[in-house]
Amino acid sequence: MRASLIQIAVDEGESPVSRRQRAAALVRAQAGADLVVLPELWTTGAFAYEDFGREAEPLQGPTYETMAAAAADAGVWLHAGSIPERATSADGTLYNTSLVFSPSGELAAAYRKIHRFGFDQGEAVLMGAGREPVTVPLPGTTLGLGTCYDLRFPELFRALVDAGAEVLVLPAGWPERRRAHWTLLARARAVENQAFVLACGTAGTHAGVPQAGHSIVVDPWGEVLAEAGAGEEVLTVDLDPAKVAATREQFPALKDRVLGLATPRR
Repeated sequence: MRASLIQIAVDEGESPVSRRQRAAALVRAQAGADLVVLPELWTTGAFAYEDFGREAEPLQGPTYETMAAAAADAGVWLHAGSIPERATSADGTLYNTSLVFSPSGELAAAYRKIHRFGFDQGEAVLMGAGREPVTVPLPGTTLGLGTCYDLRFPELFRALVDAGAEVLVLPAGWPERRRAHWTLLARARAVENQAFVLACGTAGTHAGVPQAGHSIVVDPWGEVLAEAGAGEEVLTVDLDPAKVAATREQFPALKDRVLGLATPRR
């Protein structure tokens, strides 16, 4: 499986409309890949809190339409990163929502971010929380979805693995000042779940917050297969989904779990 992570730059001088079209062109350029991934909140910037309400869109809004067409044109599975979604409910709650499209441009899954960042500020108060872990079956493997701050909560990824996930996909707008945590946690989630981790971040600066970049692909043994730099780039790597089953068979640590199981072994 060939995966391409588009580490797009998000800067204040470019409008969301322009960036949407540019991202679509980058997706189309990945024709021949199996899976393409964009970062978190790349239309607005993950730290541009003041823009969330103004730029929020319905699930099937302009980003949905643009990315669906790009996925179909390229013939790829597309994790289109996340958008500020305005729900159609009466209160118009905002969510940080990821969209996954099939190679025909159909919406395969939507995931509302469960763990909101901000410590009672920013996203944590401006957006609602998702409730359900989401997996997406692909030919030959299953994706498990998380978003940025979710990376710090291992119980989510264990739930995704229990639901069959073998490739954990995480779009993010991770700040440069905590880049060491980004790499450490991506490798930890891969090792403890014996799964691939595809973590796609943004470049540039969001509302004065420099972004870490350094999108990373980690294999089930925790080895880094590829890592981007700080600027905008496309990180492409070939994965063998069979390595997940092989790793879990060679080192069957998941079978020895006790805590968190419905019926603990004695």
